[in-house]
Amino acid sequence: MREDVRPERPAVGGRMGAVETGLPPTSPIPADEGVAEPITQSLTQRQLAWRRFRRHKPAMVSLVLLILISLAVIFAGVITKYGYAEQNFEALRQGPSAAHWFGTDELGRDEFTRVLYGGRVSLAVGLCVALSAAFIGTLIGSLAGYYGGRLDNLLMRITDLFLSFPFLVILIIGSTVLGGSIPDIVIVLSLFFWMPDARIVRGVFLSLKEKEFVEAARASGSSDRRIIMSNLIPNAMGPIIVNVTLSVAAAILTESVLSFLGFGIQPPTPTWGNLLDAAQSQMLVAPWLVWFPGLAILVVVLCVNFLGDGLRDALDPQQQGAKA
Repeated sequence: MREDVRPERPAVGGRMGAVETGLPPTSPIPADEGVAEPITQSLTQRQLAWRRFRRHKPAMVSLVLLILISLAVIFAGVITKYGYAEQNFEALRQGPSAAHWFGTDELGRDEFTRVLYGGRVSLAVGLCVALSAAFIGTLIGSLAGYYGGRLDNLLMRITDLFLSFPFLVILIIGSTVLGGSIPDIVIVLSLFFWMPDARIVRGVFLSLKEKEFVEAARASGSSDRRIIMSNLIPNAMGPIIVNVTLSVAAAILTESVLSFLGFGIQPPTPTWGNLLDAAQSQMLVAPWLVWFPGLAILVVVLCVNFLGDGLRDALDPQQQGAKA
């Protein structure tokens, strides 16, 4: 039998030759011509958020400053050779110098050392209060927003009740009753810092609980706890994180006000607030005792606020589809 012999196809470009098609010869087309290649690799939401955050210059500068300040107060014992309660009666009320960068107070204590150790306490109080308030507010806001109805009404009326209290007066009374230790101040402040977190989380839950992915989770048999923990809270983390950063600044300021008024953390433990309280009677003879604690509060609060602005821009859901 005769075998059918098919003409071989030309190797260039996978095209038929001119003899086979009857068309005039054409120049071969490169194999990669007309093929669209991705210019950039697709980025995850975290990478997009980080890219937007990096473009916020004040937030980046604030982040670097906060890291440096945090490291300085953590390793205060390594940075300075003095103790925060160490007295030197031969160096009373000396101005800033090479030996004492921030000068000394009325007992000859090194002010730079006291500012570092005071920053350790103030930053720790601010962070603990912000995290505690976020936990309480997230718990109350998630229950109110998810279940709604009578539970929502009850929890929101409790929130309004706490918001109606005279804030500073209640804090002074609470700190006086409980005492002036660090845990007592954290508890008192946490009890009056959770309300904004609760309202924010409730609003986010109200907008998310009717979404398709929540309905799909319900249809698959997921429990309410699993839906809240696995589906809703992760989608509310952006506003929660932003509010935590702003709460840190507010807690530092509030603790400083309480300590300045004499109702906060009591000496000999130094904080920026009680350093200002101790220096108010010496403003004319030793003004540096006011400058440096006040400057520390100003810098940290500004940096935390700028950091919160940068996180808000980076985590804004309306910018998720924007070009990074």
